[in-house]
Amino acid sequence: MAYHKKEYYDEDVTEGMMAAYRNIIGLAGDDVSREGLAKTPERAAKAMQFNTQGYSQDAVAILNSARFREDVSEMVIVKDIELYSMCEHHLHPFYGKAHIAYIPNGYITGLSKLARVVDVYARRLQVQERLTTQILGAIKESLNPLGVAVVIEAKHLCMMMRGVQKQNSVTTTSAFDGEFLDNHITRNEFLKLIGSSLS
Repeated sequence: MAYHKKEYYDEDVTEGMMAAYRNIIGLAGDDVSREGLAKTPERAAKAMQFNTQGYSQDAVAILNSARFREDVSEMVIVKDIELYSMCEHHLHPFYGKAHIAYIPNGYITGLSKLARVVDVYARRLQVQERLTTQILGAIKESLNPLGVAVVIEAKHLCMMMRGVQKQNSVTTTSAFDGEFLDNHITRNEFLKLIGSSLS
């Protein structure tokens, strides 16, 4: 019995992307009709739709779906959130981890929602600098916290496999708001905690 995986994609988008990928493969110098490439345009079209699904998602709505009133004002940190995105300049992946903290101001959100917000913005054509500030902006808009901090560390294949070909470089970006921006003690506590291990 043949294996059939059920996936749901926009048929018109898939067909359009398949035609484009067939053309790209041919222009690159290969034969799209050969066995190894015959299904590549379809796979690539579906992969591109998966990798850019963040365009159809609303980060603030995700946070608001698990927004709870809570009278706490201690720092909440979720660190080492893995992320996978695609550089908008060369369509090469970049990957790494995000560290997020906020200080509640009457509301908290589900911890998994913070990771989902990372995915919403990472699953778009991106630059790391904008990704960092978009995550911060969504948390600020939804929770109106006393402060938000976001740090992202990532490796970019556009630097590793082309161009300067530097294999070990890591790009770090940060965005701070409220207490994390105005109070160096709070900011330093966050930076110390994301660099520490509990084990």
